[in-house]
Amino acid sequence: MERRNFIRSVAAGSVGLTMTGNGFSAGHLKGSSGKRIGIIGLDTSHSVAFTQALNEPSAGPEFGGWKVVAAYPRGSNDIKSSVERIPGYTEDVKKLGVEITGSIDELLRQVDAVLLETNDGRIHLEQALPVFRAGKRMFIDKPIAASLPDAIAIFNASGYYRVPVFSSSSLRYLPGIKEIKNGSAGKVIGADTYSPATIEKTHPDLFWYGIHGVEALFTVMGTGCKSVTRIFTEGTDLVTGLWNNERIGTFRGIRAGRGDYGGTAFCEKAVVDLGKYSGYNPLLEQVVKFFDTGIPPVSQEETIEIFAFMAAADESRKNGGRPVEISTILQKARDDAGKIRIQGS
Repeated sequence: MERRNFIRSVAAGSVGLTMTGNGFSAGHLKGSSGKRIGIIGLDTSHSVAFTQALNEPSAGPEFGGWKVVAAYPRGSNDIKSSVERIPGYTEDVKKLGVEITGSIDELLRQVDAVLLETNDGRIHLEQALPVFRAGKRMFIDKPIAASLPDAIAIFNASGYYRVPVFSSSSLRYLPGIKEIKNGSAGKVIGADTYSPATIEKTHPDLFWYGIHGVEALFTVMGTGCKSVTRIFTEGTDLVTGLWNNERIGTFRGIRAGRGDYGGTAFCEKAVVDLGKYSGYNPLLEQVVKFFDTGIPPVSQEETIEIFAFMAAADESRKNGGRPVEISTILQKARDDAGKIRIQGS
């Protein structure tokens, strides 16, 4: 896939954030006038679902008073299923009190934080850069990008402009994962997850939809995957990762039969069912908390490794299912990301 370079000639200014060893400290953006959210991209049902949850008059305190006030509708330019959704979703959010803007710059003048919801990861870097320049905290919906180098470049831009960002699938918040995170099941030995894995020709195979199950796998296993192997058929993917300490995690991507989301974690004290998907609200609660604090709930290191895992799975498929080292994939991607020029980097 051809990777586009975006050259931006804009000086970085202070946006009221300070760097810490793990990213960014808490604190409000300078000039913040409230809790106004802007959406970029109305080509996904997530845009409508998030707006409905936040703008509902009876929205609970877990959403912190944040409201969607403006949206820029343009998303994908050429993914038919996305382009065709824009008019309908535009009308849906207008009915929820959202102003439609004619440009990203116009949107940024009216909001304090951004949900980048465009369904097409190929244009996320291009759309994210003006948000960084404006000093607005941003959540980028899946996939954060349509290539590993672009994903790394987005985090490079976040660091350069000193504006925090994060990306996550809602599958990170499956109900059974809480039991694992609180330590009651003991150390995680391994895990199996599954989700639909529809393929979109403009994106690497797992980036488009398989990312949901892959993100759940990393939420349980953590970082430290060393190598990846993939078995591919028209109806199924089976991707196996070898982690540090000889732990094994697998992802099953479903394209035939009934699709669903879930998984199992194999722990020292219990075998834990990850439970059934319960909607967007657990993710949305983390998003608004991030808008308030500036502290990303998911580290950039984990997000980058998730995308390296999926990129390595593509390489394994091309190589007949042979193992692919994550470190090799990451080194090349970091080199390529370094060629994407962000002023001052």
